[in-house]
Amino acid sequence: MPAAVDQPHSHKHKRALTALSDMGHQGDQTRSAHRYVSMAAAVAAVGGLLFGYDTGIIASALIFVTKTFSLSTAGQEWVAASLNIGAVFGALLSGPISDRWGRRPAIMVAAGIFIAASVGCGLAPNVSTLITARLWLGAAIGATTQIVPVYVAELAPASRRGGLVSLFQLVFSLGLLLAFFVGYELSGGTGAWRAMFMLGAIPAMLLGLGMFFLPESPRWLLHHEHEPRAVSILYKLRGHKDLVRQELDDVLTVDHKEQTASEGSGLNQRWIRPALIAALGVAAFSQLSGPNVIVYYAPIILSQAGLVHSAALLTSVSVGVTSTITTAMGIALIDKVGRRRMMLTMLPMAALSLFLLGAVFLSSAPLAGGRLVLMVASLLGYIFFNFGSLSVAVWLIAAEVFPLCIRSKAMGLASATVWLSDTLVSLVTLSLVEALGTTGTFWLFGLINVAAFVFVWKYVPETAGTTLEEIESALRSGTFYTNIGRQTASHRS
Repeated sequence: MPAAVDQPHSHKHKRALTALSDMGHQGDQTRSAHRYVSMAAAVAAVGGLLFGYDTGIIASALIFVTKTFSLSTAGQEWVAASLNIGAVFGALLSGPISDRWGRRPAIMVAAGIFIAASVGCGLAPNVSTLITARLWLGAAIGATTQIVPVYVAELAPASRRGGLVSLFQLVFSLGLLLAFFVGYELSGGTGAWRAMFMLGAIPAMLLGLGMFFLPESPRWLLHHEHEPRAVSILYKLRGHKDLVRQELDDVLTVDHKEQTASEGSGLNQRWIRPALIAALGVAAFSQLSGPNVIVYYAPIILSQAGLVHSAALLTSVSVGVTSTITTAMGIALIDKVGRRRMMLTMLPMAALSLFLLGAVFLSSAPLAGGRLVLMVASLLGYIFFNFGSLSVAVWLIAAEVFPLCIRSKAMGLASATVWLSDTLVSLVTLSLVEALGTTGTFWLFGLINVAAFVFVWKYVPETAGTTLEEIESALRSGTFYTNIGRQTASHRS
């Protein structure tokens, strides 16, 4: 790697090293840099709160919206689904914007749209206006799910990238819990839905204001020839000149290869295909494996199966608490244990939990005694093992496996895959319960978790502790499916 530093053809490299030398003598500031990276990741993760809040609040608000506008079943479906439809377009269209104008401005624009759309939902005089506002709300959320993980991945050091990017999913779980709490507290009158929607503007304001004080991605700056600014920011993020120098060498050497390569920068390049398969597959399985079936429909399914409504709601709250706890656990472990290893360890247990859950409902007798205990244990076990693996890794894998030249576009595609898969599952779940029964539905999702395990085993490499540039080099050299960390470690030595 040091040999690449001396290559005379990289003008970016020379300008970056000049900027680094012009900084003069700087002491070791790694502690403050560690805190700075954590703060930046925490502020950016507020985007996950927007995602979680508006995903969860519709369950409470839709009851009152239906009364206000006398909605038919189709009208209710359009109000609920408009968020997902907007999110698909927001995820796909935000990539080129963040590539052109930067990650930080794109997040701030998304926050601004979210504020306006939340107020628009709350003030909507008719259902058409409400659906339009929710389409824009979805576009802002889709953009956030595309940009925030990429932004944090580009700021974080390799050793901490997993936990910091996965904060997005943890805050999403907290947003769901907040939505359940707000929905309960404000469920006093027919017009309560207006306040529920408008309160979503508060975290959006926090995100927009917080991003105002955060830096631009140094990788984006280097790619767009803003070397002095990139070096200054990178020093704040790493705290030591040697660390900055090493990262500059890695980023700019790979950037030079991109600039001089003849294959272009499209998503259809053969060498990028393994990353697309891994990221889009994990994105699809994160929803097709059924977590939102439990989050959205557990009370309905359990009530239909004979559990009293209050007990079904209490079980749903337990699901929210368990998902938050297991996501926090996953964040603590994902850099130490590894992304691939966590998924391969926990997905079989998630499948087993669903098989047991389905077996509980083989009997039509009311749930009681040991069957009730087994039902709750299996349900929460599934949430623990699925949320602790796929749900923790989904945004992280997509944010780290793609090369810089297509990262935003590809992340947008991965985010859109999440939203499309979520929409598909949401539309067919209750129909599956009618066609297959409760047992058949849970067993089907158990088989999908088994398929997810096979997919991860075959197509998803371990990326823990590996820099983004090392991952790109592995893609270019055709060693993506092998142990990337081991490959690059031997290369560095």
